[in-house]
Amino acid sequence: MKLLFVGTNPENTGAASHFVALAQAMAAAGHQVGAAVFPDGPIWQGLARSNVRRYKAKFCNVFDLCGYAAVIKAARQLKPDWLVGNFGKEYWPLILIGRLLRIPVALFRHRTPPMKRLSAWLIPRLAQRFLAVSKHARQAYLDRGVPGSLVRVLYNPVNMELCRPDPHRRSEIRRSLGLDEDAIVLGYSGRMHGGKGIFLLFEAASAAMTAQPRLHCVWLGDGPDSLALRECAAADPTASRHHFPGWIADVQPYYSALSMLAFPSISVETFGRVSVEAQAAGVPVLGSDIGGIPETLEVGVSGLLLPPGDVVAWRDAILKLCDPALLASMGAAAHDYVQQHFSMQVIAGQFLQILTGG
Repeated sequence: MKLLFVGTNPENTGAASHFVALAQAMAAAGHQVGAAVFPDGPIWQGLARSNVRRYKAKFCNVFDLCGYAAVIKAARQLKPDWLVGNFGKEYWPLILIGRLLRIPVALFRHRTPPMKRLSAWLIPRLAQRFLAVSKHARQAYLDRGVPGSLVRVLYNPVNMELCRPDPHRRSEIRRSLGLDEDAIVLGYSGRMHGGKGIFLLFEAASAAMTAQPRLHCVWLGDGPDSLALRECAAADPTASRHHFPGWIADVQPYYSALSMLAFPSISVETFGRVSVEAQAAGVPVLGSDIGGIPETLEVGVSGLLLPPGDVVAWRDAILKLCDPALLASMGAAAHDYVQQHFSMQVIAGQFLQILTGG
């Protein structure tokens, strides 16, 4: 099968990571894959070491004629069986190009609405396939009156090779952070703002540190509330055990340095890619029981679900996972769980079935 992915978003987002992983997954499965993407952006760079042919394209908005011309040119060269879109600003252009060239269109939606109500009603009906990235996200469209038969679910694929546990990198990263090999490392990875639950996690982790002297917390990321979080940490008695490497472009190697990962959002998440990536590296996850996060782990086996915003529950769960035997068993189960449900091979097979199964 020939597929032309179209994703001209120049930003480094979860949707961009999904775009790269799915395109690579389909290419690895033996399909001929092209990608019309923003030149030299994160997606362009992410596809550099793959069998995906890249075409330069930019879409400023739905009226950008240069964007239409670039995608049409790529489509005429590749002659794809499907056009695949990942970003809202390209939904209408791809539907129009698909009609013009008589190529079916598959569109992914990484957010629950808002789309404008008319677009939210029309686009799932006009695209030949409309896919949500979680059951939670799918339900949002059903609640808007879109028939269930029109909204499929396909989870984010994860490159198991990139996320594999690496003892050498574990030791190297821990040394760079000033952490002992026997430290218990709680990690957070993502954007730093209040809706992500970073302040409740700080309170819970600091409280747990008073009971567990080997516990440290590594904060990977940046955002509008990162300075406020650093100030809270600096004023706390546990300040020396909170570590802030900042924004890490290639975060996957850092999972090997973690003992557990926290996903403490208090705002609704559509999915939770970081949860799946951490588990792929053999790291159990503590996740908020909200939005699509519960779909990313096997409760009590590969991680734990906790009430959003409940500091005491989070403190107790962190301390529970400080048990080495439980960490080891959950870590092994987490890797197996992701291999079976979110690996590139599994998701590529499911995507093919969705495209060909009607």
